[in-house]
Amino acid sequence: MNGFKALAFFVFSFSKFYFLSGQTFKPLSSEERTAIQKYEDTLATLARGILNSELPENRMFACHQFIPTLVHALKINNSFKYHFPRLENISMIYPPDSTFRIFSWQLQINPGEYKYYGAIQYNQPNLRLTPLVDRSETIPDATLFSSDADKWYGVVYYNIKSFPLSNKETGYLLFGYDGYTINEHRKIIDNLSFKNGQPVFGSSIFKYGKEGMKNRVVYQYDVNAAIRVNYDENESMVVCDHLMVNPGILSKEGKTMVPEGSYEGFKLDKGVWKYIEEVFPSNSADNQRAYTTKPGKAKETKPKN
Repeated sequence: MNGFKALAFFVFSFSKFYFLSGQTFKPLSSEERTAIQKYEDTLATLARGILNSELPENRMFACHQFIPTLVHALKINNSFKYHFPRLENISMIYPPDSTFRIFSWQLQINPGEYKYYGAIQYNQPNLRLTPLVDRSETIPDATLFSSDADKWYGVVYYNIKSFPLSNKETGYLLFGYDGYTINEHRKIIDNLSFKNGQPVFGSSIFKYGKEGMKNRVVYQYDVNAAIRVNYDENESMVVCDHLMVNPGILSKEGKTMVPEGSYEGFKLDKGVWKYIEEVFPSNSADNQRAYTTKPGKAKETKPKN
């Protein structure tokens, strides 16, 4: 199945169930739980196929079977209350207020080539799903881009943090992983907000000193490295590895980035996440607790041309 047909299938599979009647909020009954678990047996098998099948056509087939099967499971009354514990390869994140949850997962098309799938399920009496359509390959600069669900920067989400926006409404900081290429991965800090009930991804809330505002934060790093990009509850701020040019062998595409031992981050101030140049300096006596913060110019986090 080519890319256009795959995309059309994905949108149709989710969107034809955009509004479904008949859900009421009662405790999940044993009958409802059993009905969902019957679908979960199939979903778990398909999820393993998406991740582990050796042939790309088998991974694609499993993904295309997974989508309508998931929709059928979510049509069952009170499905939002079921957490699908067997879907280990599928990310499900919930904000603290549990007003919605986001499903997301990765499909490897070829080595270094990935497609992302996702949907938002809302916690309301009538089942409502918003499909997230991965258009990241069409986005020239993710840090300056804002979009709706039809032009989503596709990732697998691993954390969510709610916070007050400057207009007193609620924003949701999203942390996601992107396989990106055969030589480099990405971690993304995104913002999700809702306008007239519809999701909006990316907004001008990340402040980099004199360099101005960004809609999204992108950390691009060497495939063999592991980096930290997450919210630290103890410190009430986002903490990220500071990256430097990889001193080792260069990839065919040029320089890659690796952690250099110190941390930077973002701290919330009146609805804006302000860049902090230095967090937990590597020469600190206690690298995780004794720290200072120093606002300053953003440091390069991806290779220069």
